[in-house]
Amino acid sequence: MATLFNKTKSAELISDLKIADNLFSRMKGLLGTNELSENQAMWIHRCNSIHTYFMKYPIDCVFLTRDLRVLSIVESVGPWKMVWPQWGADSVVEMRSGNAKKLKLNIGDELHVGN
Repeated sequence: MATLFNKTKSAELISDLKIADNLFSRMKGLLGTNELSENQAMWIHRCNSIHTYFMKYPIDCVFLTRDLRVLSIVESVGPWKMVWPQWGADSVVEMRSGNAKKLKLNIGDELHVGN
């Protein structure tokens, strides 16, 4: 389990960060889950677009550059939706709907993943 920090604001964001960094885990993503708590998220490597086909709940998507700067934030993506490619994104953090706003994430914030 990893932790997601906002280096720009010196704040812990997510204490239970799952990492999808291989083909299977990236393809599976959050499929098969019923919900995320406020402290849970999934970081999907090598990803600049997502879909929520077969999902049961909405999510916020935080797209990151290679150096983990917030490039774009797409809030409340409901089931059966598609988020088109975010050019320049290298990865995405999927979190509970409403969390991006609650955590006061902003474009340009520098994030860090640790243990």
